[in-house]
Amino acid sequence: MAQLSDRLQRLAPSATLAMSQKSSEMKAQGIDVINLSVGEPDFNTPDHIKAAAKKAIDDNYSRYSPVPGYPELRKAIVDKLKNENGLEYGMNEILVSNGAKQSVCNTVMALVNDGDEVIIPAPYWVSYPQMVKLAGGVPVIVNAGFEQNFKMTPEQLEAAITPKTRLLILCSPSNPTGSVYSKAELEGLAEVIKKHEDMFVLADEIYEHIIYTGRHESIAQFDGMKERTIVVNGVSKAYAMTGWRIGFIAAPEWIVKGCNKLQGQYTSGPCSVSQKAAEAAYTSSQACVEEMRQAFHRRRDLIVKLTSEIPGLEVNVPEGAFYVFPKCSSFFGKSDGETTISSSTDFALYLLEKGHVATVGGDAFGDPDCFRMSYATSEDNIVEAMKRIKEALAKLK
Repeated sequence: MAQLSDRLQRLAPSATLAMSQKSSEMKAQGIDVINLSVGEPDFNTPDHIKAAAKKAIDDNYSRYSPVPGYPELRKAIVDKLKNENGLEYGMNEILVSNGAKQSVCNTVMALVNDGDEVIIPAPYWVSYPQMVKLAGGVPVIVNAGFEQNFKMTPEQLEAAITPKTRLLILCSPSNPTGSVYSKAELEGLAEVIKKHEDMFVLADEIYEHIIYTGRHESIAQFDGMKERTIVVNGVSKAYAMTGWRIGFIAAPEWIVKGCNKLQGQYTSGPCSVSQKAAEAAYTSSQACVEEMRQAFHRRRDLIVKLTSEIPGLEVNVPEGAFYVFPKCSSFFGKSDGETTISSSTDFALYLLEKGHVATVGGDAFGDPDCFRMSYATSEDNIVEAMKRIKEALAKLK
């Protein structure tokens, strides 16, 4: 019998992409669906970045690029890390990839051996555990729920570490919760990590510029942590460049060399034109980033207010990214006479089918009591979506 590899059998499909696909299919049937399932800015790429891409085409940037990325882009990333984050890297410590998603996967594949354990705080981005499984590693899930603002404590981290621990994956600002680790909270985690030889942290900082309280902090800043940290970032979220597929890692040179070797075998260098666009993003005015951040901030305030007015939902106030992750478990066991809600996945499907609003159940993110909504959409859409959700949930008894 024809059969796919055991490697693929270990993987689950992406729940966020699946819900977005279902939403698109309903729209194609003429159903008016408001999509709050997609982790993608609704803004267009700023004009000056698009102009740089057009110029790159005219300048014939149409050939294979170097595997680690163009030197000019890597230099721009080095400067960004120094000026914005106070982190000193050389160009040989930067690797540009086809999106931050590849940067994460490169790192996991380069560092994790069969049986190695990777600590992942839950809620987590859906792809983290799947990438660990792809590498033959073992995801170790640490539950950091609603009551602790979805942030893992140093005590929880210490309790999860074993002699097999190789890596911690940390996302701040967080997808799916919007939670942001403070400098003091990160320092507490760093002190634990430094006690364990050969343990590293993958710091996913892709939502760095979408933050509403204070400033972004990187765990790489603490003494002894830069050599233990793989910083992942990119242009997708801050510059509304999701489709351009440019991400990067900043890490010790030996890790970058390993990821470069891996990338050289299965994708080679990223898109030439996209790299020139990303270079413009990093080296030009950052006014567009602040403009979008302010819009997300207004939307955050709006969706939190409207969610908190729906009986049965509990919501915290996310400090970054463009997601809210309300608690919906009070609806489990309830029914509208046709559909009974027994899980957060059921809950999200109910909202899609009865309210025509696409969200994602928290089961996919490792927290079965909650669900995710993205507010990367217009304020009008948010108001209408929350009205539909409120009406749909009122039917559950």
